[in-house]
Parts: sequence; structure tokens; C-alpha cells
Amino acid sequence: MNFSWYTSAIITILFWGTADLFYKKGTDPKDRYSHLRIVVMVALVMGIQAMFELAKMNWHYDPINIIKYLPVSTMYILSMTIGYVGLRYLEVSINSPVSNTSGAIAGILAFLVLGKKMTALQLGAVSMITVALIAIAIIERNMSIEERLKNNEKIDRKHQLGALALTFPILYAVVDALGTFLDDVYLSRLMSPEEALISYELTFLFAGILALLYITVMKKEKFKILQEKDKALAALFETGGQFFYVYALNTNSVVVAPMIASYSIVSVILGRIFLREKLTYKQYIIIAIVMAGVFILGFFE
Repeated sequence: MNFSWYTSAIITILFWGTADLFYKKGTDPKDRYSHLRIVVMVALVMGIQAMFELAKMNWHYDPINIIKYLPVSTMYILSMTIGYVGLRYLEVSINSPVSNTSGAIAGILAFLVLGKKMTALQLGAVSMITVALIAIAIIERNMSIEERLKNNEKIDRKHQLGALALTFPILYAVVDALGTFLDDVYLSRLMSPEEALISYELTFLFAGILALLYITVMKKEKFKILQEKDKALAALFETGGQFFYVYALNTNSVVVAPMIASYSIVSVILGRIFLREKLTYKQYIIIAIVMAGVFILGFFE
């Protein structure tokens, strides 16, 4: 890879932010298996990507790495599934910022446990991004509820759950942060980014096969792959982001993890454009703060 960690991180931000948009578009609140259908589509694309990576390595890959990397893969797959469930109950502009506080948690763990370093400017930029993500989630949810009450609209199911709905992105943040922390350990000491990527994607492929069997065999539900366009697009952007993510994380994770978490801002912007979720001056200010933080991390690299 000839990309710097910063370029890889920026590409990951754009890809994962776009993926969030299609995750939301492809999520049906009335389909109790919607999250599992997403898992299947992501698994399919990741499986194909793993084959390309294996071919690039001339198939010189030790399958035992799948077992070695299983703790990391499990955390990532579990957190993503929890996130997919949360999309049934929260708007992407609320769900994504809360979920991505995981970057700050992972950065703190890397700093305290692994002894990773950051400068005062980097600390300031990371703090700006983290505080902004929390603030935009709070503002988004309050505005969403106030608008519905003002217009005498019926509060739909995903908003009726209130605090319960927020447990999904919070759980995602905690589990994903643990996965990112473990990933940092593995990339630093146990395996290359290519080995980690392939191990994760093959594990996800296996999880997707199990999800498909559960939907079609156990629950007798239909799965028509040609009708899952939005989920397929989400899977493509998710997998593309994962490819660049491992290279970005394989540097100074204490800075990279919180920075990549800002992809939720891309989700917010795209949610406003394509899902007609309103954006006010407060959100614009917060978006500007996040972008300034990202700029500082790159300019003072």
C-alpha cells in the first residue's frame, strides 16, 4: 500500500459514511430479520473480497489465522449486527454519531494500555471530534422528537422506544471499541494487515452463511438477492472501507480510531440529502468542528 495512514483513513470515512446511508435505506423496520439480511449481503461481498486478497498473496495464507483472529472478528461482527438492529429504531443521523464514539473509547484504550502517543494538537483534534459526535447525536434526537410533537405527528415505533433504542448504538460503541483495541494488538504484534483482513472477511462469510440458513431454513423466510440492492451497495462500501481501515489502523491507532469515527458526519450529511432528514445551523457548526479536527490531524501528521 502506497497510501499514507491519513489518506487511508479519509477513504474509510467516505466509504463507511456512504455505507451507513444504504444500510438505513435497506432497513425495513417491519422486517424482524432485516439486520440478518444485511449480514448476509455484507458476508457475500466480504467473501468475494477475501478471494481477491488470497489470489494476490498466491494463496499463501495459513487458515489457523482465522482462529487466531477470531476474538477480533467476533467483536466486529457482533457490534455490526447490533448496529444493524439499531437502524430499525433510530434515524441514521442519531444512530451513527452515538455508535462512533467507539473511536474515542478505542483511542483511550490504546493510550492507556498500549502506550500509544499523541501530541497536544492531536489530543485537541481528537477531543473536538469526540465531543462533536456526542453533541450532534443529542441535538438530533431532541430535534426529531420536538418536531414531531410540534406537528402533532404520531411518534413512530423507533422513537417510542426512546432510551431503549439508544442502547443499540451504545452497545455497538462498547463492543466495537473492544474490537478495535484488540485489532490494534493483533496488527502490532501478531499478523499483517492482509492476514487480518482475510481472516475477518472469511469469518464474516461463515457468519453470513449461518444467517442465511437461519432465515431460509429455520424461519422459512424468502431471501431474494436481487431485491436487496441497497443492502448490496452498503456491503460494497462497507467492504471497501474495511480494506483501507486495516492499513490506517496499523499506524498510530490512538489518533486513527477517533478520526475514522467521524464518518458518521458523512452519514448525517448524506441522510439530509437523500433521506430528507433536516439539517440546521447547529448541525452545520458541529460538522465544521469535526472537519476542523480531521484537518488538524492531517495537516500536523
